Amino acid sequence: MPQQVRAVVARAKGEPVSVEVIEVPDPGPGEVLVAVQACGVCHTDLHYREGAINDDFPFLLGHEAAGVVEAVGPDVTEAAPGDFVILNWRAVCGECRSCRRGRPQYCFATHNATQKMTLDGQALSPALGIGAFAEKTLVAAGQATKVDPAARPEAAGLLGCGVMAGIGAAIYTGEVGRGDSVAVFGCGGVGDAAIMGARLAGAAKAIAVDLDAAKLELAERFGATHTVLASEVDPVEAIQALTDGNGADVCIEAVGNPKVLEQAFYARDLAGTVVQVGVPDPEMRIELPMIDFFGRGGRLKPSWYGDCLPSRDFPMLIDLYLQGRLDLDRFVSETIALDDVEAAFHRMERGEVLRSVVVIDQDGAA
Repeated sequence: MPQQVRAVVARAKGEPVSVEVIEVPDPGPGEVLVAVQACGVCHTDLHYREGAINDDFPFLLGHEAAGVVEAVGPDVTEAAPGDFVILNWRAVCGECRSCRRGRPQYCFATHNATQKMTLDGQALSPALGIGAFAEKTLVAAGQATKVDPAARPEAAGLLGCGVMAGIGAAIYTGEVGRGDSVAVFGCGGVGDAAIMGARLAGAAKAIAVDLDAAKLELAERFGATHTVLASEVDPVEAIQALTDGNGADVCIEAVGNPKVLEQAFYARDLAGTVVQVGVPDPEMRIELPMIDFFGRGGRLKPSWYGDCLPSRDFPMLIDLYLQGRLDLDRFVSETIALDDVEAAFHRMERGEVLRSVVVIDQDGAA
């Protein structure tokens, strides 16, 4: 029987979000119903509210979440009621050309729930196919990755997007190796996760670059060995000075800005790697002299979800978290209720938080 639950909805472009009562259907074939325990407030949700992703309003926001499977549809074997899961937006299809080539981390046809959640009879568009600023949400079974239930939902859910994107940008996209030097441009949640990922991979130097001194101080807690205050010094020159005049082996752009990407390009060593994981505005353009592009060699790589594979990476990273080797708790700046999401967007825009996390009490109100 369909359920009525509270959820955060963006009704129109640029308008403040509101908490509404929506209808969530029972899971059908290949679907699971998840009681959401915690969901991070991510920049991507703000992009949806601003119409920067598409204009399929109204949107059911939220996607960086953890919770417990409440019910499963027919033939579902990946999850069972009671499983503690992290939600993901890469439920690989196993059938597209990328999956057939053994590259499921680049799946072009990831699965979403077939049935729609609705508001007053109108179909909602769930953010990244998830829609987890809600007491309960309906997703494809492959979007619910089972992990150790000993993990705190507030921390575990962050692997569902931003933290995984940053860690994966370093480990998988950038292929950081032991002894490498890494420069991370932009020390928000994704950038700090990239620093953490670089250190996990064995980087000897992790150089944090930001315009804000307070963010650089926080980056040091995530493993930065050096910091560059880009509001006072030229970051390219500073990084070269820290790397014997050569530049960093891997530069990670975690802002989504053409000027910052240009700095990352020139701050890398010859034949080094530039990774872009920051989400740009659709109108932005890159301009580089072709001779510089040609003459420096190396690789320029966009990083989509950190090139991760949730079924492989989420359980492994949660194990590291429970062993005390991956400090996910440090990303949680505050916990809030569903009603506070709009205010959390503004705090995020002002750079006051790494992550606000919505916590939902399934025994009462959010």
